Amino acid sequence: MPEPATPDLPPIVDLRQSATALRVQRGVMRLLRQTYDMCCYAEVSLNSGRRADVLAVGPKGDIWIVEIKSSLIDFQVDRKWPEYRDYSDRFFFAKPPELDAEIFPASEGLIVADGHDGAILREGPHTPIAAARRKALMLKLARLGADRIHALMDPGPS
Repeated sequence: MPEPATPDLPPIVDLRQSATALRVQRGVMRLLRQTYDMCCYAEVSLNSGRRADVLAVGPKGDIWIVEIKSSLIDFQVDRKWPEYRDYSDRFFFAKPPELDAEIFPASEGLIVADGHDGAILREGPHTPIAAARRKALMLKLARLGADRIHALMDPGPS
C-alpha cells in the first residue's frame, strides 16, 4: 500500500485543501463536536453539485454547513456560498485567526478556528430546511458515514 501524502492524516482526508484550510477544518470540527454535540462530515457533495467544507448534524437533527475561507482571495473569488443555505438550518463561514473578520457579511455566521479549537464569533440565522430535503440529506449522510468507515477498515479495492 502506498504511503499517504501527509502521514499524520487518515486516508479519508481530502488533500485538495490548503494546510491552512485543513487546520481550520480540524478546529471547526472539534468546536462543533465538543461544544455543540454535533457529528461532523468534511467535504460533503450536495445534490446541487456544490461541496460543503463541513456539514454538521446536531442531536435533534439540525444541520449546519460551514464554508472555510483560508484567505482574502479565497473569499473574494467564491460566489457559490449562498447556495448552501438551502441545505442547512444554519450557515457559517470559518476563518483562521489571522484573517480579518470584517471581510465576511454581517448577515452570516462566523467561526474562527485553528488546528486546536474554534469559537463562534457570530451565530448564523436559523433558516430551517424543507422536510423532504432534510430526509434526503440525512439518508445521504448515513450512507456517506458508513462508506467512510468502511474505507478506513478496508482500504483495499471496493
